[in-house]
Amino acid sequence: MTYSLTRRAALIGGACAATLTLSSAPSQAAAKIQRLVSPGGIEAWFVQDATVSLIAMEYAFSGGASQDPAGKSGVGNLVADLLDEGSGDLDSKTYHERLDRRAIKLSFAAKRDHFRGSLRMLKDNKDEAYDLLRMALTSARFEPADVERIRAQVISTLRRESTSPSSLAHRKFLEVAFGDHPYGRPDTGTLDSVPKIEIADLKDYARRILAKDTLRIVVVGDVDPDTLGKLLDKTFGALPAKAELTPIPDVVAAKPPQRAFIPLDVPQTVVTFGGPGINRHDPDFMAADVVNHILGGGLSSRLFKEVREKRGLAYSIQEALLWMDHSALFIGETGARADRAGETVDAVEKEIRRIAEEGPTQQELDEAKSYLKGSQMLALDTSSKLAWTLLQYQLDKLPIDYIEKRNTIVDAVTLDDTRRVAKKLWGDGLLTVIVGRAPQAAAQPAAATPKSN
Repeated sequence: MTYSLTRRAALIGGACAATLTLSSAPSQAAAKIQRLVSPGGIEAWFVQDATVSLIAMEYAFSGGASQDPAGKSGVGNLVADLLDEGSGDLDSKTYHERLDRRAIKLSFAAKRDHFRGSLRMLKDNKDEAYDLLRMALTSARFEPADVERIRAQVISTLRRESTSPSSLAHRKFLEVAFGDHPYGRPDTGTLDSVPKIEIADLKDYARRILAKDTLRIVVVGDVDPDTLGKLLDKTFGALPAKAELTPIPDVVAAKPPQRAFIPLDVPQTVVTFGGPGINRHDPDFMAADVVNHILGGGLSSRLFKEVREKRGLAYSIQEALLWMDHSALFIGETGARADRAGETVDAVEKEIRRIAEEGPTQQELDEAKSYLKGSQMLALDTSSKLAWTLLQYQLDKLPIDYIEKRNTIVDAVTLDDTRRVAKKLWGDGLLTVIVGRAPQAAAQPAAATPKSN
């Protein structure tokens, strides 16, 4: 996937204690979140909710795009696109007909550090849904005709992205930030790498990554624990016991300031900016989350007010914290008319320099804390959102009672904390990638190489 600048659901969801009661804001319905272990030893976080006869499951294996072989970026992405293109004795057409007939929603995605999957179904169709998932995970066919069809679709998308200023800016930003580290490679592949991927690469990736020891699962919906335990064993029980993962080193993004320019004859110049972020388990993470909301978290943020409202330089501007298993970033994006791109970059840099030097005001801090506390439960108003959020908390290795603690942690953030963290995050300036035809965007060579720890 390409990193979305939308705030990650992990910031507003939470992990939950074994018998914690959650009250959803829209419905005020209570739901017990349990830690379930199947007879075969497969663990899941589980919310039994019979309000609607639906079941939602989110799950993930460690690995993702960072496990693509050298020179063949895009393998994980291609596997994700092909697992539901026929398995066992079902060809692609028959497999999809069975999904459609029962209104089963099944999908896969190779994220940067994880290979994720989603499954949605009506309660009455759970047996067939889980069986189809089992087949996809354990006996995907990877038929040559299907591989070439999906490969052609991926290549077509990559060709479109080769003329997209946003895609070009994002890819260049990761290249500048991470160099030859796996995080610097495009997770969907390139026009050079995708044609080189062989069926043997796909099968080997699935064999190495899809294993029980790194599996994390969340299920929310109308199913009892005993039935769910049996379904989990039937679905995942035949997977290999241990994954075969290539070690990925920790890496610190390249130190700002740096600027890169990609010439492209388009009416609107795109600017991607960012720099080294803060790891999820850093003691200063919540302070960073709060002050980052003040800087770039929505229509009331400093960047939006300065760039959009006061100066009219851009229609929108976004900025967010992003964290991975082995690194972290802050990253933002905006677009401006070509003849005002230089002014836009100057405005962004000025505002980020100001918050790094001065920090936020007490009023800004109070308002940000109130927003972050109040928005948490509103993000958990569907089974799908709750499942996604709880899985992200598992992947972030947060404690199961985190949702109970979160607002207290937010409240504990002080003005001094935010000022210290603002300087830490933004005091060195920005990595900036500019794509467009603006003459103001003269490039400064991006020469620094990030260091591995």
